[in-house]
Amino acid sequence: MTLTLKEAGRRHIDLFGNGAEPPGAVAHVVTGLVVVVVALGVAAILGVRARRARFRSDPARSGAVPVLTGEDLGASLGERATLVQFSTAFCAPCRGARQVLARVADTTEGVSHVEIDATNRMDLVRRFNVTSTPTILVLGPTGAVTRRASGMPRLADVIEAVGGVTGI
Repeated sequence: MTLTLKEAGRRHIDLFGNGAEPPGAVAHVVTGLVVVVVALGVAAILGVRARRARFRSDPARSGAVPVLTGEDLGASLGERATLVQFSTAFCAPCRGARQVLARVADTTEGVSHVEIDATNRMDLVRRFNVTSTPTILVLGPTGAVTRRASGMPRLADVIEAVGGVTGI
Protein backbone atom coordinates (compact mmCIF):
# COMPACT_ATOMS: atom_id res chain seq x y z
CA MET A 1 0.00 0.00 0.00
CA THR A 2 1.51 3.30 -1.06
CA LEU A 3 0.35 6.54 0.52
CA THR A 4 1.10 10.05 -0.50
CA LEU A 5 2.51 12.39 2.13
CA LYS A 6 -0.85 14.19 2.34
CA GLU A 7 -2.73 10.92 2.94
CA ALA A 8 -0.21 9.78 5.53
CA GLY A 9 -0.75 12.98 7.47
CA ARG A 10 -4.47 12.22 7.68
CA ARG A 11 -4.09 8.59 8.70
CA HIS A 12 -2.11 6.83 11.36
CA ILE A 13 -0.08 3.93 9.97
CA ASP A 14 0.67 1.19 12.47
CA LEU A 15 3.67 -1.14 12.40
CA PHE A 16 2.01 -3.47 9.91
CA GLY A 17 1.05 -0.76 7.43
CA ASN A 18 -2.66 -0.81 8.33
CA GLY A 19 -4.39 2.54 8.25
CA ALA A 20 -6.35 3.69 11.29
CA GLU A 21 -7.76 6.92 12.60
CA PRO A 22 -5.25 8.93 14.63
CA PRO A 23 -5.70 8.38 18.39
CA GLY A 24 -6.54 12.06 18.97
CA ALA A 25 -9.50 11.94 16.56
CA VAL A 26 -11.38 9.48 18.76
CA ALA A 27 -10.79 11.66 21.81
CA HIS A 28 -12.18 14.69 19.95
CA VAL A 29 -15.32 12.79 18.95
CA VAL A 30 -15.90 11.52 22.50
CA THR A 31 -15.37 15.00 23.93
CA GLY A 32 -17.83 16.42 21.41
CA LEU A 33 -20.43 13.81 22.31
CA VAL A 34 -20.03 14.52 26.03
CA VAL A 35 -20.52 18.24 25.43
CA VAL A 36 -23.67 17.61 23.38
CA VAL A 37 -25.15 15.25 26.00
CA VAL A 38 -24.47 17.72 28.83
CA ALA A 39 -25.99 20.60 26.84
CA LEU A 40 -29.12 18.57 26.08
CA GLY A 41 -29.43 17.58 29.75
CA VAL A 42 -29.22 21.18 30.92
CA ALA A 43 -31.74 22.28 28.29
CA ALA A 44 -34.16 19.53 29.35
CA ILE A 45 -33.92 20.50 33.03
CA LEU A 46 -34.47 24.17 32.27
CA GLY A 47 -37.38 23.32 29.99
CA VAL A 48 -39.12 21.26 32.67
CA ARG A 49 -38.62 24.00 35.25
CA ALA A 50 -39.98 26.62 32.86
CA ARG A 51 -43.13 24.58 32.19
CA ARG A 52 -43.92 24.16 35.88
CA ALA A 53 -46.68 26.52 37.01
CA ARG A 54 -45.88 29.35 39.38
CA PHE A 55 -48.76 31.20 40.97
CA ARG A 56 -48.58 34.96 41.01
CA SER A 57 -50.93 37.71 42.09
CA ASP A 58 -53.12 38.79 39.21
CA PRO A 59 -54.83 42.09 40.15
CA ALA A 60 -51.64 44.16 39.81
CA ARG A 61 -51.44 43.33 36.09
CA SER A 62 -54.51 45.32 35.08
CA GLY A 63 -55.10 47.70 37.99
CA ALA A 64 -58.72 46.54 38.45
CA VAL A 65 -59.49 43.25 40.16
CA PRO A 66 -61.05 40.95 37.53
CA VAL A 67 -64.13 39.03 38.65
CA LEU A 68 -65.81 35.87 37.38
CA THR A 69 -69.40 35.01 38.28
CA GLY A 70 -71.15 31.67 38.48
CA GLU A 71 -72.94 32.68 35.27
CA ASP A 72 -69.58 33.23 33.51
CA LEU A 73 -68.40 29.79 34.62
CA GLY A 74 -71.63 27.89 34.09
CA ALA A 75 -71.23 26.57 37.65
CA SER A 76 -71.56 27.95 41.15
CA LEU A 77 -68.58 29.49 42.91
CA GLY A 78 -67.01 27.68 45.87
CA GLU A 79 -67.92 29.04 49.30
CA ARG A 80 -64.27 29.84 50.07
CA ALA A 81 -62.44 29.59 46.74
CA THR A 82 -62.82 28.41 43.16
CA LEU A 83 -60.08 26.90 40.99
CA VAL A 84 -60.74 27.78 37.34
CA GLN A 85 -58.77 25.79 34.76
CA PHE A 86 -58.59 26.80 31.10
CA SER A 87 -57.90 23.68 29.01
CA THR A 88 -58.02 22.38 25.46
CA ALA A 89 -58.64 18.89 24.13
CA PHE A 90 -55.08 18.48 22.78
CA CYS A 91 -53.32 19.73 25.95
CA ALA A 92 -51.41 16.88 27.63
CA PRO A 93 -50.49 18.79 30.84
CA CYS A 94 -54.18 19.70 31.27
CA ARG A 95 -54.99 16.14 32.33
CA GLY A 96 -52.43 16.26 35.14
CA ALA A 97 -53.56 19.75 36.16
CA ARG A 98 -57.17 18.51 36.28
CA GLN A 99 -56.18 15.73 38.70
CA VAL A 100 -54.22 18.07 40.98
CA LEU A 101 -56.95 20.72 41.09
CA ALA A 102 -59.72 18.14 41.61
CA ARG A 103 -57.74 16.62 44.48
CA VAL A 104 -57.42 20.00 46.20
CA ALA A 105 -61.12 20.74 45.65
CA ASP A 106 -62.12 17.30 46.99
CA THR A 107 -59.98 17.58 50.12
CA THR A 108 -60.55 21.24 51.00
CA GLU A 109 -63.92 22.30 52.33
CA GLY A 110 -65.58 25.13 50.40
CA VAL A 111 -63.26 24.88 47.38
CA SER A 112 -64.58 23.98 43.94
CA HIS A 113 -62.89 23.23 40.61
CA VAL A 114 -64.30 24.38 37.28
CA GLU A 115 -62.73 23.45 33.96
CA ILE A 116 -63.33 25.68 30.94
CA ASP A 117 -62.69 24.57 27.36
CA ALA A 118 -60.68 27.49 26.01
CA THR A 119 -61.72 26.80 22.41
CA ASN A 120 -65.42 27.20 23.31
CA ARG A 121 -65.03 30.23 25.58
CA MET A 122 -62.92 32.66 23.59
CA ASP A 123 -64.66 35.55 25.35
CA LEU A 124 -63.10 34.49 28.68
CA VAL A 125 -59.77 33.63 27.02
CA ARG A 126 -59.52 37.19 25.70
CA ARG A 127 -60.85 38.76 28.91
CA PHE A 128 -58.23 37.01 31.06
CA ASN A 129 -55.41 37.01 28.49
CA VAL A 130 -55.04 33.22 28.44
CA THR A 131 -52.12 32.51 26.10
CA SER A 132 -51.41 28.87 26.98
CA THR A 133 -53.10 25.90 28.56
CA PRO A 134 -53.45 24.94 31.27
CA THR A 135 -53.98 28.36 32.81
CA ILE A 136 -55.34 28.32 36.35
CA LEU A 137 -57.14 31.18 38.10
CA VAL A 138 -57.75 31.12 41.85
CA LEU A 139 -60.92 33.00 42.75
CA GLY A 140 -61.96 34.24 46.15
CA PRO A 141 -65.48 33.67 47.49
CA THR A 142 -66.80 36.72 45.56
CA GLY A 143 -65.26 35.56 42.26
CA ALA A 144 -62.36 38.02 42.36
CA VAL A 145 -59.19 36.63 40.75
CA THR A 146 -56.48 36.51 43.41
CA ARG A 147 -53.83 34.32 41.76
CA ARG A 148 -53.03 32.82 38.38
CA ALA A 149 -50.58 30.33 36.91
CA SER A 150 -49.82 28.79 33.53
CA GLY A 151 -48.45 25.27 33.13
CA MET A 152 -48.60 22.10 35.16
CA PRO A 153 -49.15 23.02 38.83
CA ARG A 154 -47.61 21.23 41.79
CA LEU A 155 -49.98 20.12 44.53
CA ALA A 156 -48.10 22.12 47.19
CA ASP A 157 -48.29 25.30 45.09
CA VAL A 158 -52.05 24.94 44.58
CA ILE A 159 -52.60 24.33 48.30
CA GLU A 160 -50.51 27.42 49.10
CA ALA A 161 -52.45 29.57 46.59
CA VAL A 162 -55.79 28.37 47.97
CA GLY A 163 -54.53 28.93 51.52
CA GLY A 164 -53.77 32.54 50.64
CA VAL A 165 -57.45 33.02 49.75
CA THR A 166 -59.09 30.89 52.43
CA GLY A 167 -56.67 31.48 55.28
CA ILE A 168 -56.10 27.74 55.71
